[in-house]
Amino acid sequence: MPPDRTPPDRRPPRYPAPQFPPHQPKLFASTPPAIFPPLLGLLGLVLALRMAAEGAGFGAGVAELVAGAVLALWLAAVVAIKVKGLRRPGVLIEDMRPLPGRAGLAAASMSGMAAGAVIAPYQPLIGLVLLWGSLAAHGVLLGVLLVSLSRQPRAAWGVNPTLHLSLVGFIVAAPPLAQMGWSQSAVVIFWGALLAAVAIWLASAFDLARHVPPAPLRPLLAIHLFPAALLSVTAMALGWPDLGMGLAALSVGIAVLLLAAGRWIAGPVFSPMWGAFSYPLAAFASALLAQGGMAAQAGLVVTFAALGIIPVIAWKVLKLWPGNRLAQKTGAAEA
Repeated sequence: MPPDRTPPDRRPPRYPAPQFPPHQPKLFASTPPAIFPPLLGLLGLVLALRMAAEGAGFGAGVAELVAGAVLALWLAAVVAIKVKGLRRPGVLIEDMRPLPGRAGLAAASMSGMAAGAVIAPYQPLIGLVLLWGSLAAHGVLLGVLLVSLSRQPRAAWGVNPTLHLSLVGFIVAAPPLAQMGWSQSAVVIFWGALLAAVAIWLASAFDLARHVPPAPLRPLLAIHLFPAALLSVTAMALGWPDLGMGLAALSVGIAVLLLAAGRWIAGPVFSPMWGAFSYPLAAFASALLAQGGMAAQAGLVVTFAALGIIPVIAWKVLKLWPGNRLAQKTGAAEA
């Protein structure tokens, strides 16, 4: 039988015809949870500015002006993420799978606690409702995360800094609750958050000694500063100055390590993960300001630095929100 000499098919492979008109997601259907870490940083900056103004005796007007603008921006983000969830409730479970989404959703409920603390001096009842409502939402998100992780391969269960947000994030509500007379609730939150934070620090140190995190995830290492700083603020609010000072010293040590490795952690170019730098920096400023004395003077310096850094990070992240660029970069699901 003669060999088959039929020439090979050299036609180009067929691809689906481009959709016309191009696919346009419905309003807020692709809202990325990654908008919330920088918003949490801005709300934390407002609280630090208030403390700085109280200690320095001036600048309260600037702090409240910033507070109004940040609350308006935060409210718009909350409406956007709620509309997304109402379009398809299961989409938030899908957003739990990638790390940026997991961190962003935890930051969303934590930002509600911070917003409650910002509002409380003017509207105590609204602030208290926001605090408790956000605590409940954070607990629900933690439950969803645990269910989501149970359905993923064991490789997805590794320790990473975003666990601080899910397990320790309740601590954001503790200082304002202590100031509003809910001291026993703040005490319970404090000790639970401290135990969780210590466990994550130890597990993370062991994991870091064995594995170097990939460059895109290194900014998340800054989250380790966040629990130490807010635990210190809470201890001071509860009237435990020695414990508060010790936790502030711990936060200084973590901050020094992060600063020393800053270029390696941040990487050569900006990424949306830089949002993880914002809220730890604001919390660190508040921790130093809460100590008084020379530490408060250092806290003023950190606060002024944060005033120049956090809004820039927030702008760089949030400007990617329109056009779904941030959703694409962070793997956000579409409702």
